[in-house]
Amino acid sequence: MFATLVWLEDLARINLKCEPEQAQMLREVFAAVLPGYHMNKTHWNTVLLDSSIPDGEVERMIDHSYGLVVRKLPRSQRLSLEVKYSKSVVYAA
Repeated sequence: MFATLVWLEDLARINLKCEPEQAQMLREVFAAVLPGYHMNKTHWNTVLLDSSIPDGEVERMIDHSYGLVVRKLPRSQRLSLEVKYSKSVVYAA
């Protein structure tokens, strides 16, 4: 799992996996990035999708989360994704 999305109190929120140092930095830079709700707060951020973070940055965070999870998949599953989509797409982050 690399993301969870929930709509709560008229606001979409997404939990994304993140390297600990980057997670903390993002929380300091963006008020809409919080420690992961109901997740390991060292490795997960909750991002409030309130339009305060540029779309490109949200997309980068999603790609980063996906890349972290893919790197931990068994080799056969990683290779299957690499063949289907290419390494540059699978590991875009």
